[in-house]
Amino acid sequence: MPTAPKGVVWDVGNVIVRWDPRTLYSRIFPDPAQRDDFLSRVCTMGWHLETDRGLHPDENTRRLVERFPEHEAEIRAWWARWDEMFSGVIEETEAVIHELAEHGAPQFGLTNMARESWPQIRAMSPAFDRLASVVVSGEEGLIKPDPRLYERLCERVGMTPGELLFVDDSHHNVEAAEALGFHVHHFTDPAALRPALVELGLIPPA
Repeated sequence: MPTAPKGVVWDVGNVIVRWDPRTLYSRIFPDPAQRDDFLSRVCTMGWHLETDRGLHPDENTRRLVERFPEHEAEIRAWWARWDEMFSGVIEETEAVIHELAEHGAPQFGLTNMARESWPQIRAMSPAFDRLASVVVSGEEGLIKPDPRLYERLCERVGMTPGELLFVDDSHHNVEAAEALGFHVHHFTDPAALRPALVELGLIPPA
């Protein structure tokens, strides 16, 4: 029988803090069709992932402006107005992080994020101070769901996948963690988080 997890590994974006490029680009493109076209054709998630992989935002922006000079202002807004993509912390997650800390459960972070973004995001919530270590993809040159990034986290924190619960909003990232032996929780509903941790024995029932 599998052992129960002893600690938790948190994704950051849309698990601890809310992040959505549409929050910014709805102000730049009031027309939904124009906004969707821009985000699916110009500033795509595939393009953004290169900064998560370690490419400096300035260089990634320069390359995209070369391809789409007619959208230079809108492309540059991605990083110039980066903070406008966020809409606060997810209170249910923040509360659970504090509760886990009070019960002595070790907690860590594993996030796809540009190294340049992490200091600003960390300042958004005191819950980040509860995480003993955070592995940021942009500092490692690897992005989830690459198994090597999960393995790097385990090496750094000195725990095995079977000792850890991995929480992420991406189905692909959760699948990769599960294949490596992590306990997993696919984060889709903040209200379902605490009951899942109670069921795993990480925190007591209310």
